Amino acid sequence: MARAITPFLMFQGNAEAALRFYVSLIEDSEIISLSHYDETQPEAAGRVYQAMFRLGQQVVRCIDSPIPHDFDFTPSFSFFIDCDGEDELTSLYENLSEQGEVMMPLDNYGFSTRFAWVVDRFGVSWQLNLP
Repeated sequence: MARAITPFLMFQGNAEAALRFYVSLIEDSEIISLSHYDETQPEAAGRVYQAMFRLGQQVVRCIDSPIPHDFDFTPSFSFFIDCDGEDELTSLYENLSEQGEVMMPLDNYGFSTRFAWVVDRFGVSWQLNLP
């Protein structure tokens, strides 16, 4: 039996902004479901209780953690995108790196003639490649 394996992102208050940003940038993407905490949890009311969205063919789940924690995202886990062309690569690079961090600028690295690695403004890591 095939088992569904879905990445899970745990934000601290900005899950909805992040998922809407990603869906707006990546072609053929959509919000599948989105629900919020209600007033029964006043410390989290209005934040994302549970969401599922699709980026291309990859389904992703996310929440806003109602519990503060000292950890965040790590670049040891990244979304890897093989772009369809130079325009898509450049657009994703510019948008995802804006207010984020460039780990490897868009360049020729030998293993790829056009590659970049960025961490976006929400702390999520992206590797962008032009095959």
